[in-house]
Amino acid sequence: MEVSIVIRTYNEQLHLPELLDAISRQKVDFDFETVIVDSGSTDNTLDIANKFGCRITHIPKREFTFGRSLNIGCEFAGGKVLVFISGHCIPCEVDWLSKLTAPVRDGTAKYSYGRQVGRDTTKFSEGEVFSKYYPEGGKVLQEGFFCNNANAAVSCTEWAQHRFDESLTGLEDLKLAKTIVEKGNPIAYVAEAPVFHIHDESWHQVRVRYEREALALRKIMPEVHVGFADFLRYFFSGVFHDFGIALEQRMLFKRAGEIIAFRWMQFWGTYRGNLEHRQVSAKQREEYFYPKPKGRQNNEQTDRRSSTYESS
Repeated sequence: MEVSIVIRTYNEQLHLPELLDAISRQKVDFDFETVIVDSGSTDNTLDIANKFGCRITHIPKREFTFGRSLNIGCEFAGGKVLVFISGHCIPCEVDWLSKLTAPVRDGTAKYSYGRQVGRDTTKFSEGEVFSKYYPEGGKVLQEGFFCNNANAAVSCTEWAQHRFDESLTGLEDLKLAKTIVEKGNPIAYVAEAPVFHIHDESWHQVRVRYEREALALRKIMPEVHVGFADFLRYFFSGVFHDFGIALEQRMLFKRAGEIIAFRWMQFWGTYRGNLEHRQVSAKQREEYFYPKPKGRQNNEQTDRRSSTYESS
């Protein structure tokens, strides 16, 4: 097997059919398989995966970390090149798989990652984050070790030698990329292999995402510190930048509140995560790895408000 596509899933029924359909329509001149690593889905995720002929393996929910889940998927996979895509990402083109894996298959790089773009439901500031880290073009071989497993490919041999760090609360891709770069192997960025990355998150989930990533970054780059003054500077800089872009696009009035909320949660989460010194508790693990669906949170909040009114 030349390529294995590894997808981590937990209740991904909303976007998984579109993702797997896009994968089935890829035009390639090599054989590939799709592997699902599921951590206890209770919706129709596994039925959808079976319908599309995916190979399925499992990780117990209590044992889940992003790195451990991927390591299990990579062990289960049979490809020489391992491709990672989030269950809420959709390839934009039918040559996505061919282009994303090309630098790894031809030996130009050991690890490659593709472009990410927003869709119609993407928050305005999230779209600006995508534009910053995933530009339309640029040179293929990167000088640093930035990488993102929402849309990436790695040599199976290289993965087997180093594996993903299972102790991290996120950024397992960055840790592996750092190791590869320190060995003298560059990371490849493939702008021509874009995916739609759909983050339909509550504001709480946005904050938690950035918090757990900042917590992981402390272990990967302990020299990075984010103080309260940094939080304020990043927040106001991000808001002013987004306001300027929104003004140019005549969307400022419509998007102003959303911009402020996103940038606050982004950098408040980063600040909180960077300050965290304690071991991650069981409650934090549940929050970091299994955030409640947006609708469920709203329903629970409504239930609490109703109970309060009834008891008053």
